Amino acid sequence: MVRWADERELPGLVAVELAADGLFEQAGITFPPGTTMIEDVRDPSSVLVEGDPPAGFALISAVDGNVHLEQLAVHPSRMRRGIGGRLVEAVLDHARAAGAPAVTLTTFRDVPWNAPWYGRHGFVVWPERAWGPELRALVRRERELGIDVAPRVVMAAELGSPGRGAVGSGGS
Repeated sequence: MVRWADERELPGLVAVELAADGLFEQAGITFPPGTTMIEDVRDPSSVLVEGDPPAGFALISAVDGNVHLEQLAVHPSRMRRGIGGRLVEAVLDHARAAGAPAVTLTTFRDVPWNAPWYGRHGFVVWPERAWGPELRALVRRERELGIDVAPRVVMAAELGSPGRGAVGSGGS
């Protein structure tokens, strides 16, 4: 069951993130030091989790009036059980309830469990001309941190009216 994180759970999510990040080594991707995201989170209302203790999480923020999926991580020992999909659906539901026009994210273009996976969940590559100033700054910051160690893309799920789900009309 997906729910909002409890403040006491935040420290334990670091292990989930680090374990999930370790999978990227299979794709030849090693993250630069200091790029772990969840360890800096102090507000549990920006983190959706599943499991007790949490086996996965979705870290969200607001970017240009959209809900932005900062990070989705599932512990490798709990993968392939639908946790990631349920977390994404919960983020989309939250965004609809908040009246956000879209959910955006940045991800690796060619890693199978990144852009192709998000594509199967209703996200499309969003062209640069659609980016707002905050999203541009976020992409620039990722580059400065050295996260762009492999080709990355911005993706979005544009939201219809409640109950319609994500639609793929965000561009190419």
